[in-house]
Amino acid sequence: MSIRVLLADDENLVRSAVAGLLDLQDDLEVVAQAASCAEAVAMARKESPDVAVLDLQMPPAEGLADGIAVAQRLHAEVPGCTTMLLTSHGRPGYLKRALEVGVRGFLPKTSSGSVLAEAIRTVSAGGRYVDPSLAADAIAAGESPLTPREADVLELAADGASVEEIALKASLSPGTVRNHLSSATGKLGAVNRHEAVVLARRSGWI
Repeated sequence: MSIRVLLADDENLVRSAVAGLLDLQDDLEVVAQAASCAEAVAMARKESPDVAVLDLQMPPAEGLADGIAVAQRLHAEVPGCTTMLLTSHGRPGYLKRALEVGVRGFLPKTSSGSVLAEAIRTVSAGGRYVDPSLAADAIAAGESPLTPREADVLELAADGASVEEIALKASLSPGTVRNHLSSATGKLGAVNRHEAVVLARRSGWI
């Protein structure tokens, strides 16, 4: 009997490629795809998949800021659905937060199709699959003082983007971006956001 999979990723090319890889597996069946947090929840309710493979960063919806929030919602509303995250944002803080809400798998998007397929089988059977390098980084980094949103905003600021540019990319208001930058800078004991970026990167928090 095939493991029924939901794929959620706002990058259509990535989602289609992953679906193609999984469809090559005899025991895996992609029964639904989604491109946003809200769509992921809606499709999970409709299809009741065995495993939801969720992108960490997707267009948010009310009460659903990211893939971790989607996972938490699915655990409550689609109890037979196990969740895992496939992401290009493999920061220790995200991994810890994901595990705290019951996510069973955490993989970088650089993983091979065979590794992803094996991870899906593992979490479907009740196990846990976390990329070893991400797990090691999380242990080495210790507890981050930054919230995931603060880390996001700080990372976007690393390339010298303006507050307005960061707001657009993060789907936040400029005022909220300024608040996050100020809070992150204060927590890290930095004199400005540029020093905050350096300190956060050195500790593996962004």
